[in-house]
Amino acid sequence: LSKKNVLVQDLYSLENLAHVDVLCLDKTGTLTQGKMEVEQAIVLVPEAKDAFEKLMGSFLAHTQDNNATFQAIRSYFASSDAFTPTHQIPFSSDRKWSAMTFEGVGTFLLGAPERLCTGTLPEEVQKGLQEGKRVLLVGLTKESVSKDQPLPELNLLAAIIIIDPIREHAADTISYFQEEGVSVKLISGDNPLTVSEVAKEAGIVNAEEYVDATTLQTDEDIANAIAKYTVFGRVTPGQKRQFVQALKDQGKTVAMTGDGVNDVLALKDADCSVAMASGSDAACQAAQVVLLESNFACMP
Repeated sequence: LSKKNVLVQDLYSLENLAHVDVLCLDKTGTLTQGKMEVEQAIVLVPEAKDAFEKLMGSFLAHTQDNNATFQAIRSYFASSDAFTPTHQIPFSSDRKWSAMTFEGVGTFLLGAPERLCTGTLPEEVQKGLQEGKRVLLVGLTKESVSKDQPLPELNLLAAIIIIDPIREHAADTISYFQEEGVSVKLISGDNPLTVSEVAKEAGIVNAEEYVDATTLQTDEDIANAIAKYTVFGRVTPGQKRQFVQALKDQGKTVAMTGDGVNDVLALKDADCSVAMASGSDAACQAAQVVLLESNFACMP
């Protein structure tokens, strides 16, 4: 395995891997390349184009968020000192949004479409999701925003469309596992429709069977869903761990792959855990097997 640039941190895990009958995959950075790029920014209110660009630039100049999504956004938009923030709420995997308040302007929010928009999503957003792309919405409000309270109604300014291609040999690798009788589950914090489209592209069986994890409230909901569905969107780090535990309770031997801090809990509970070296140090340290070239094709 070392000749194939695979680091084995716990030898006994290889025996577990031989018995695995369910493979849980994280989407971003595992099934996809993790090289996110902003494809386009669609301004939803044409007359607010200048204000949006200044707000976006000021937000990026002062935010402390620095995950792969934010890095892609930074490389697309120019930073600006047009506005000075008085308060900010960092991004969280549970909330799926971040916010920054600018004096005399209001609170600027960036996040998941279904969290920022309470009504019907704009047509441009729906189209992006149906094409398997990651879509973020940008909104503005004069009302106060708290991380512990539901968001007020926002004036939506723009939609940001982000692409992240699947890995070159991902479909072949998934095909191998499925032919060996291993069930593949795709678990992600992204919109479930986006995740389903990526699953279809990768050739995952029953990719159209997807569920929004925000609707799963109890342990029983989790157990029933993981048995029935293949694709899971809007999953929190804690829920990833619950999915792994529910599968083990159902007598399955579970492998979990991931690359981010949000995968660590699930990696630690899986029978065999596999991390991509290009991901976070925490994921690599928690995993039993590390793919040093982050090459998913090494899995078979």
